[in-house]
Amino acid sequence: MDLTNPHFAEPGWLWLAVVAPSLFFGLQQYAAWMRRRQLAQLAVTSSLENLTASHSPWRRRLKNLLLLLSAAGMAVALARPQWGEQAEVAQALGEDVVFVLDCSRSMLATDVRPNRLQRARLSILDFIQRHSRGRVGLVAFAGQAFLQCPLTFDYDAFREALMAVDERTIPVLGTHLGRALEEAFLAMEKNARRKILVLLTDGEDLEKDGARQAKELAGKGVVVFTLGVGTPAGGVIQFYNEQGALEVVRDAAGKAVESRLDETTLKTIAEATHGRYQPLGPAGEGMLQLRQAIETLTDLPGVAITRKLGIDHFHVPLAVVIFLLAAEALVGTRKRSYDRQLARLRPGPGPASLKQDS
Repeated sequence: MDLTNPHFAEPGWLWLAVVAPSLFFGLQQYAAWMRRRQLAQLAVTSSLENLTASHSPWRRRLKNLLLLLSAAGMAVALARPQWGEQAEVAQALGEDVVFVLDCSRSMLATDVRPNRLQRARLSILDFIQRHSRGRVGLVAFAGQAFLQCPLTFDYDAFREALMAVDERTIPVLGTHLGRALEEAFLAMEKNARRKILVLLTDGEDLEKDGARQAKELAGKGVVVFTLGVGTPAGGVIQFYNEQGALEVVRDAAGKAVESRLDETTLKTIAEATHGRYQPLGPAGEGMLQLRQAIETLTDLPGVAITRKLGIDHFHVPLAVVIFLLAAEALVGTRKRSYDRQLARLRPGPGPASLKQDS
């Protein structure tokens, strides 16, 4: 028998092992006092000895003791005594991940094919297909941020919300990284679990508050992984106008506007939250490396977890309680000598009785 690590799984019930016997003892003393009082009303003191000649005080005390021990044993059983150990392998659910997707006009640059926004969406779909654990959510942002899909296990609903995101999803122009991170944090549940955000953007932060917001989130247990969409060389921003024709975005001087990947800002955000920066790449290979980084974190759920558990032995004190209650029921309160006297006084099957029967 393995007797290692003896302990109680529910030690809060142990107080009952003291209180319950104390209450029973008080009730027993009160009952004894009431019996003496009732006997005193039935006969004078000189006659009580003859009336109670068959009563055995020590047997009464034994019955009371058995009841007290039974009450204490019930409390010990409720406290769930455990000794020995057994290993349990559990498969936990994966970590919650909120994707923060830039859908500003700069994401229409074609330095990655077909364009930055489309490449980012395809990489997220690839993540969902290969990392099918935990809940996922989506925040789209440009000059403002909007929760496009709350945290959910419904990956089909997430895909529909993702594919609905385009450059017209957020009507406010610009790129506000700080507001996007804040909105994504609000979408996470406020518990002690690690909170993972995946930011996909070209790094242009017109409000210049992304790094500041990242430092605030780091103090709240948030880890931000950043994926740089685009190339440092940049590309021309193109969009479809109201007539459905492809048009190039131009500045006030009529020159075509180019957008370049700002890796410095994205690295700063990731480092502030103990995350990692990864360029997405022309084929989305950065998302594969990021997925591997998330899955190899040792304290994340979604992997087989082995833990040692104590072995319950509450049945032992429970069996003792049943035995004590059975013994208490079998123990009488009359003296054994009195029982023998009664047996001698009972008429036996002698000749006189046989004659009367005949």
